[in-house]
Amino acid sequence: MYDGGKITAGLVIFLILITFPFWYNRGKASTTPERPYPKDQKACVEATNYMKASHMQLLNNWRDNVVRVANRIYTNKNGKTFKMSLTDTCLDCHTSKADFCDKCHNYLGVLPYCWDCHLTEKGKT
Repeated sequence: MYDGGKITAGLVIFLILITFPFWYNRGKASTTPERPYPKDQKACVEATNYMKASHMQLLNNWRDNVVRVANRIYTNKNGKTFKMSLTDTCLDCHTSKADFCDKCHNYLGVLPYCWDCHLTEKGKT
């Protein structure tokens, strides 16, 4: 009446399937990608830790300010101003989108939609 054998077999199959990604990749930890930083620039628009953790929010705020408010000037916490432009400001220092942006985004499995609208110059991809 209870089909205990079928329930147990189903639970075992369920546990194998749900834990498969963990034991399949055991011992295959990959290293974080090396990114080239600009040699002639000492600072980004904000501190490095802030940029690592929050660059996506910063770029979204820049997009909203440029498109909706028509404000193209960003003032950082130190009072220095920058043009809010992914291609002119960011890629001016990080000259290779493939080496700087794509390496991390591919490593993390993130597909940013920045490049749906923004174009990179030939040779900078």
